[in-house]
Amino acid sequence: MSLLKRSFEIKARDFIRAGEAAIEVQKILKNIGFDPEQIRRASICAYESEMNVVMHGGDGELVLTLDTEKIMLDINDQGSGIEDVDLALQEGYSTASQEDREMGFGAGMGLPNIKKNADFLEILSDKGAGAHLKIGINLRKE
Repeated sequence: MSLLKRSFEIKARDFIRAGEAAIEVQKILKNIGFDPEQIRRASICAYESEMNVVMHGGDGELVLTLDTEKIMLDINDQGSGIEDVDLALQEGYSTASQEDREMGFGAGMGLPNIKKNADFLEILSDKGAGAHLKIGINLRKE
């Protein structure tokens, strides 16, 4: 049973508002009183996934769900999908446009940073069919 569920719209190429969903996730977790390390990890995952949607994914949505065991982030987009997930998980690999790189994005650390900070990561994507990321951060130490 979820204790809280919030949804945030992400618009393609909207670099002015990019990062706002991640900031809201961080505020919610701080207000509830989560451990700073859990907030840090969730914020990184939210930001990196949000930026991937802004740069690559077309319009999308980030959904934060909290329960007694975990913080879950579900990110869906309507973009062209991730052609090779294993390759995209490698540090330094990027399909960012030259324009994105000139703005300081596209270093190829988005998915690797998510993987590093999540306890659970599932990426469902097909070329031409968008992407769906399920990210989990456990609240209890294993």
